[in-house]
This record gives sequence, structure tokens and C-alpha cells, in this order.
Amino acid sequence: MDKAQQDALKKAAGIEAASLVTNGMVAGLGTGSTVRFLVDELGRRVTDEGLSFTGVTTSRRTQEQAESYGIRIVDIDDVDHIDVTIDGADEVDGNFNGIKGGGAALLWEKIVATNSDRVVWIVDESKVVDTIGRFPLPVEVIPFGAGHVIKRFEDRGYHPVLRKDAAGKEVRTDENNYVVDLHLGRIDKPEELAQDLITTVGVVEHGLFLNMVDKVIVGDPQGPRTLVNPFKKH
Repeated sequence: MDKAQQDALKKAAGIEAASLVTNGMVAGLGTGSTVRFLVDELGRRVTDEGLSFTGVTTSRRTQEQAESYGIRIVDIDDVDHIDVTIDGADEVDGNFNGIKGGGAALLWEKIVATNSDRVVWIVDESKVVDTIGRFPLPVEVIPFGAGHVIKRFEDRGYHPVLRKDAAGKEVRTDENNYVVDLHLGRIDKPEELAQDLITTVGVVEHGLFLNMVDKVIVGDPQGPRTLVNPFKKH
């Protein structure tokens, strides 16, 4: 699949998901290439249809894009709930477990998702997999002592790589932390891995989002299709 085809599928999923946002809602807006299409469509609805809602974003990048359309964005602590959060995912499997954090926004993404009544992911069909893990698993770590955390991950066979940008500089999250990507190949016991990572001193958060999503809207060549998580109450 070339980039133009992939973008067309992402756009279709984003437009489909935008219909879930209605007047008066508080909506969580995620981060990433697919979410950009979502925000574009929400911006169009604000202009053309008079849609009025409040947004909570998972990154400063999304905040800037949303505000450019006149969408009201507030801090998460200024709302008592979030009706629905729509975000992307780097991988999602048949058990509705996912990997997120390719855009280095995993901490804010997980905070927003955890405080949402419903969570919806929008992906193109390439992100739907049998077993998660081929996409490197992002882990957010504080800079102080990061080398020791990486060494610990190496000793555990997690194949860690400190994420750097094109200029060779360490990638920083919106909280000014580092991202360490674990090249695992496949993750057969995600719950055990999640527990091991979150209890490692120096780790702020990991990109395993386990049974958190209610629906996944998949951009498909035949049109967007919706997968409903049977393990969650609806």
C-alpha cells in the first residue's frame, strides 16, 4: 500500500469517527496522522454546520491544529468527564489490545483515555494485526538515570533503542521525557509485560493500551468498518 492509498483510508476513518462528536460534548482528541484528518473534518463541521463542542487534546500539536479551526480546547482538569476520546493506534489485535506512542504522546494519550466514558481508535487496515509487538513498543522514561533503565531493558531481552530525531537528538515528549522503543517482534503476554514495565523505576508510562478501547474504526478499501470490543460493557 502506497502512502496516498494509506492516507485515503486514514481520511475515511477520520471522517467516519467525526460523526461521533455532537453538540455540547466534551471530546478527547488524540495525536497522529489519522487524527489530523479527524480534526480537519471536525473543523469543517464547526465552520459549515455550526458544531459546538469542547476538546481535550493529547498533545500540543493537536491543540494547535484544533484551535486553528476555532475549536475550544481546555485542560483536562477543567472538565469533570470526557464523553468520547478518538485517537489513533500503531497496532491493535483481535483481543483489542493495542500499542500507541509512535508520536511520543503516549502519557497524555493514556491519561485522556483513562478519564473517558468511551474510547474509539481510528486506524487504516495495516494497523490491525494478529499479535501486537512488531511495531516497537514505546516506553516513556525520565532523563535522569535513563541509561540504567535502558541497560535493565537490555538485560531482560527487550532490545531497547533510545528514540532520536533526524538530527540525532533525543526525542522529547510534551513532558520533556525520553522515549525508549522496545523491539520485541511479538508480545504474547501483554499484561505481564505491562506490569514489569510500569514497576520499573524511572518509567513514567508505557504504550501498551490493554482492553481500553470500545470501538475501532478501520479504514478499509471497501469503506470504513467498525470493530466493537466484546470484552467491554456498552
